[in-house]
Amino acid sequence: MEPKKIVITGGPSTGKTSIVEKIELMGLPCIHEISRSITLEAREQGIQQLFVTDPLLFSKKLTEGRIKQFFEASKIPAEHVFMDRGLPDVVAYMDCFDQKYDQSFIEACETYTYDAVFLLPPWKEIYATDGERYENYDEALRIHDCLEASYQKYGYKTIHVPKGTVAERLSFILNKVKN
Repeated sequence: MEPKKIVITGGPSTGKTSIVEKIELMGLPCIHEISRSITLEAREQGIQQLFVTDPLLFSKKLTEGRIKQFFEASKIPAEHVFMDRGLPDVVAYMDCFDQKYDQSFIEACETYTYDAVFLLPPWKEIYATDGERYENYDEALRIHDCLEASYQKYGYKTIHVPKGTVAERLSFILNKVKN
């Protein structure tokens, strides 16, 4: 039986990575976000910020990578696989930044579907930027709204994860997944 694919998403600096890392420490299978690796790969090729230089190429690489992750997740012998972001995230970011894109992005979102989507809210107290995250907090708020709209557009009912400690948030997610 194929595992259920559980997406954990949210705007920048909402605690996704901390939760996914904690899930992984518990021995549960996780698929990690790939945008940083795409950014670092581009830097090795002399492109400082691919998202800014060629946003459509960046989004295509994300989509290709997330489709690959979708198939990898399907092969994991487990009841659930937790995924740091999903395909509708790509479209959400493009919509948020008014990028034009072709039907292939929409088809990917419609073809490769997930079993549950947990959405983490913007949280000013934990918000931080770094070398790969350049959005300010106001942009993070807008991204959150775009993420929710994108997942809803593709038929998902997002489950809102309340603010709290990593352990509290993780407990919320795991309880919802079991029910």
